[in-house]
Amino acid sequence: MTANILPNYIDGAWRAAVALETLPVTNPATGEVLAHVPLSTAADVGLAASAAQAAFDGWRRTPATARIQFLFKLKRLLEDNMAELARTITLENGKTLEESRGELARAVENVEVACGIPMLMQGDYSEDIARGIDEYMIRQPVGVCATIAPFNFPGMIAFWYLPYALACGNTFILKPAERCPMTMQRVFELLHQLELPKGVVNLVNGGPVAVDAILDHPLVRAVTFVGSTAVARHVYARAAANGKRVQAQGGAKNPVVVLPDADLEMTTRIVADAAFGNAGQRCLAASLAITVGGVHSQFVEAIADAATNRVVGYGMDAGVEMGPVITAQSKTRIQGLMRLGTAEGARLLVDGSTAAVKGFANGSFMRPSVMDGLSPDGEIARAEIFGPVLGLIHVESVDAALEFINSGKYGNMACLFTASGASARKFRVEAQTGNIGINIGVAAPMAFFPFSGWKDSFFGDMHGQGKHAVEFFTQTKVVVERWPQEWTRKF
Repeated sequence: MTANILPNYIDGAWRAAVALETLPVTNPATGEVLAHVPLSTAADVGLAASAAQAAFDGWRRTPATARIQFLFKLKRLLEDNMAELARTITLENGKTLEESRGELARAVENVEVACGIPMLMQGDYSEDIARGIDEYMIRQPVGVCATIAPFNFPGMIAFWYLPYALACGNTFILKPAERCPMTMQRVFELLHQLELPKGVVNLVNGGPVAVDAILDHPLVRAVTFVGSTAVARHVYARAAANGKRVQAQGGAKNPVVVLPDADLEMTTRIVADAAFGNAGQRCLAASLAITVGGVHSQFVEAIADAATNRVVGYGMDAGVEMGPVITAQSKTRIQGLMRLGTAEGARLLVDGSTAAVKGFANGSFMRPSVMDGLSPDGEIARAEIFGPVLGLIHVESVDAALEFINSGKYGNMACLFTASGASARKFRVEAQTGNIGINIGVAAPMAFFPFSGWKDSFFGDMHGQGKHAVEFFTQTKVVVERWPQEWTRKF
């Protein structure tokens, strides 16, 4: 594959970025440079924002029933090109083909839900709030909207936002992650085939400079973001200071709680997938297992065996269950956190930190790791590792598990494994996280539910997906109306 410089997509056409500086896009399994991504400047963002603003009035006046026809076509194009898109995700991100296909299925699911916008966007009407006076509320689009997407799901996260923004009548700018920009290049080639009005969708590659330009540009009215908590806080603060509506998904430390009455075989299989799937690089990764009562020794043995036997390799190869982490720098960071854990007293049951895969000497490979006996007060029990490392903590009761979970700064997800309905209900009611799983390892909401996050895992009011997305991408207008009979023209 030629290491070309990726273009931006602005005003219905591909164009070279104004920026001259680029970064290599590297296959994390092979070290091969796949392309170069331009680090677009504020001038590039300005071109996209101006194009989107120019297209807005015509697009918002296009009937919702006509707007969704483009989404129906997009759904078919995504499905027809899923094999190629999945391959691109695996090439630039490293996850397995099966994981890439699953990611794209979630993207398509959001397009399907957004196609219901003629009903989802309906307002309210009250007749005769006073004699002869009616009042109603309508939803109108916000304007130019932008999404700043992460590297870990290069094919899915943009679709938490893009189809809803368009269906609601907004115009759109996407900035993909500079480490994984190639999937969205192909998606925008498909969008180009739709023959949308020029300027309705735009793509600007880049890094922090492009991000800040989006946050500062006066024509951009709404911003969505997924990434680390530190950057989410920056995005939220800067966008809000500039008068924009914003939702910013941050980091996580997702605990799974295992009770003595849980089905051990099922629980182990699900927790292993939740902890090591996508090499642990997802905001819903199960990075901490809390065992309650007498199940600890059994679960420790079972999960250590599952971690040891997980097949690690090139994501394109059949039978591979886990690919590399995204970069050598990420691998080094994860190794440092593991060393911190052992310094705090944790016992390394399974050490995959220095693993290599035969034939892929330049890949950023690790194997699953399991650390037992984490100190509840230690840094490693609280920090987001974002890698294939599962930490274990033991407590004596559900109350103690809930106390630990609720004392943390993150609130993205928590899961419970049990056969007890009473324990499940207590957990559902009391756990302070936005997504709850019961006998589920990754509580990823369907597209018609919001992707909820609490505490430092989310900054904003309305979440991505479903009705929350419709509310975020529309603004309400209330009309109070009187038509006196004597004003009516007589014909």
